[in-house]
Amino acid sequence: MRLSASRLGYSSQRGGGGSSMRLIIGVVIAIISIISYVASREYNPVTGENQYLSITAEQEIALGQQSAPEMVQEFGGLSPDDQAQSLVDDIGYNIVNNSVAHTTPWEFEFSVLDDPQTINAFALPGGPVFITSGLLAQLSTEDEVAGVLSHEIVHVLARHSAQQLASSQLTNGLIGAVGVASGDANAAQTAAVIGQLVNMRYGRGDEIQSDTLGVCLMIASGYNPEGMIRVMEVLEAAGGGSGQPEFFSTHPNPENRIAQIQAAIENAPTQCASYQ
Repeated sequence: MRLSASRLGYSSQRGGGGSSMRLIIGVVIAIISIISYVASREYNPVTGENQYLSITAEQEIALGQQSAPEMVQEFGGLSPDDQAQSLVDDIGYNIVNNSVAHTTPWEFEFSVLDDPQTINAFALPGGPVFITSGLLAQLSTEDEVAGVLSHEIVHVLARHSAQQLASSQLTNGLIGAVGVASGDANAAQTAAVIGQLVNMRYGRGDEIQSDTLGVCLMIASGYNPEGMIRVMEVLEAAGGGSGQPEFFSTHPNPENRIAQIQAAIENAPTQCASYQ
């Protein structure tokens, strides 16, 4: 019986040691994740901000190019409407070539997607910009198209996707630390779900930045920035009380978004000089 008790005592100590070791490993993983994130800080000359970025510009461009075919397929392929594609190319490259965008390494490419039902536009890391035929059909002027494209171009210039990736990698590292430290798969899964929700889309600050700097790109390339306000009005009307367009699912729609754009237009003489 004493031998049995001794064995039980030994097992109990091993169990406690195992929990302590899991905790230590979890803490180490968390510390490494945080240090890696903090060390990834990089200055963005376009926005004038420091960002936390886990990939280089070259990797960002490659990621966008590799992801583009999958996105095209998901939205029904490229539009066969050559006139629509030509319009978007003309406006998109006019914005790039006549604004600060032409001084950056990003490889911009503009595509109209053959999806008449979805009202959306988005940009991939490094330069690919997409607009669905459904959204394009809602726009009646070149200024409105320029408003959409300028907004998406700023997402690329501001490296919002790369920021999200760095944040997601930090989140995943902390999720792993939670799982190791707790030894509870359910805890890790719960943390993973929360992390996905947090990193699912651009934050409000990213959207406002894309709107306000988008105004500067529009002015630099000769478009009326009021067109961006009109885009917001068109999208709100497209909801028709039966649900918002898909654009608002990937681009949060703050209640004061139009007011922010109007403020950006008013402040453009002093704030947009560096975006020529």
